[in-house]
Amino acid sequence: MTTPFHHEPGAVPPPQCPAHNLGTGPGGLRRLYGPEAENDPAGLYDRLRAEHGTVAPVLLHGDVPAWLVLGHSENLHLTRTPSQFSRDSRRWRALQDGSVAPDHPLAPIFTWQPICVFADGAKHERQRGAVTDSMERIDTRGVRRHINRFSNRLVNDFCEKGSADLVGQFAEHLPMMVMCAIFGMPEEYDERLVQAARDMTRGTATAVASNAHVVAVLTRLVERRRAEPAPDFATWLVEHPATMTDVEVVEHLRLILIAAYESTANLIANVLRMVLTDPRFRARLSGGHMTVPEAVEQTLWDEPPFTAVFGRWAVGDTELGGQQIKAGDALLVGIAPANTDPAVRPDLAADMGGNRAHLAFSGGPHECPGQDIGRAIADVGVDALLMRLPDLQLGVEEAELRWVGNIMSRHLVELPVKFAPSPQQKLDADPLSVMARPARPAGDWEISSPARPVPEPAHSLAGTQPAHAPGGAPLPRPAPPAEGTGGQPAPGTAVVPAQRRPAAPARLWQAVARWWKGY
Repeated sequence: MTTPFHHEPGAVPPPQCPAHNLGTGPGGLRRLYGPEAENDPAGLYDRLRAEHGTVAPVLLHGDVPAWLVLGHSENLHLTRTPSQFSRDSRRWRALQDGSVAPDHPLAPIFTWQPICVFADGAKHERQRGAVTDSMERIDTRGVRRHINRFSNRLVNDFCEKGSADLVGQFAEHLPMMVMCAIFGMPEEYDERLVQAARDMTRGTATAVASNAHVVAVLTRLVERRRAEPAPDFATWLVEHPATMTDVEVVEHLRLILIAAYESTANLIANVLRMVLTDPRFRARLSGGHMTVPEAVEQTLWDEPPFTAVFGRWAVGDTELGGQQIKAGDALLVGIAPANTDPAVRPDLAADMGGNRAHLAFSGGPHECPGQDIGRAIADVGVDALLMRLPDLQLGVEEAELRWVGNIMSRHLVELPVKFAPSPQQKLDADPLSVMARPARPAGDWEISSPARPVPEPAHSLAGTQPAHAPGGAPLPRPAPPAEGTGGQPAPGTAVVPAQRRPAAPARLWQAVARWWKGY
């Protein structure tokens, strides 16, 4: 089978061509952007599955070719096999031949940065280890108290009015409030940061400027924490034994902030919509037959906050789902279509309670490390809202609800509700607890077991600052261990040992204990 990408990226069909009205582009390939993709993504996935099977050729903005992986097992193979499908976007053939310009609408998503999400092998393990180790220092109970406090603060803003938009007044703000507190920058929380975080992943004309604003905010935070450490996530990354550069710290904070914000805002909105529009959902919650965490998990199957993740890049020529993938081809992890794959979910109406086989948080070595925090924000936030306003009703007909979509996500524009006005709740005036667990001795920290080295493309960009970062030059920071030395540190470089992982019985007992405590 030959590749279907036989046209030049960016070529536009003539005005008389029906492709303009059918969401198709050169070669008859379907566009993963535009009205068809945004208004009916599920229908688009079904058509692609019927036409191409579990892996389908699609077009990104500017009619740049890529592959959308639709099958559940194919997505698992894609995410679990970095030796075949790399996260290093510099491998993308369209970038190498100039077909994709630096100012492409999706540039904030695919532009290579010195972070774990664009790395494989030992470099990924070092950076990912710093992130996961710092996340383990977050006190779950402290976070939940923050979430509950922030949720009630937001409800206080509209509870006396008897009506609200739960997207614009609740779902879009709660995750940003929580993440700013976790990062240690509550003073930076404002409407501009909320809108910039949402805009930068949509492929809009202002996405690059929105990205620059977020990076500037985080750069100020890292500079401040370098001078004034505090018990917060930013400080933990800055002072971590992995010795990440300040540029690496900024970019990892950016990655976590945007991923946590976008996914959790969408998740909260989707859970609330299902509670308000599906009588079975509301009845089961009210009758105690379903908990809010169970409702969240069902929503992760039906309406995952990210519909797709861009991307993976083929290391060499290979085959996936019966399609011939060429070296340098771009692939998207199809989260939403994988969750509806008939091979694993023949009955879409079936209750998926207790089943976490969905791909809402991707999979493999790049599976979302902050998914438990996202779940906590949704669980506690939705529960607090329903406790305060138990008579919530949809304020418009369900058919009037509107969504906005892009290649990565689909979110509600508004969720109007009405309810009986209620008085504001007095919030505890005492300072919120610090969200940090007791720190482990620095000498005990390790990152992960050795992995088979994955060759990186020959580039001279290691250690350089991404183009979107302000200033254009790296901030001073000790350099990480040298790469390309077969895993051996350079002379005079501190050795970062491999990560310890608790034995399986210990991990199982920890999971049972968290479940028993409700966290």
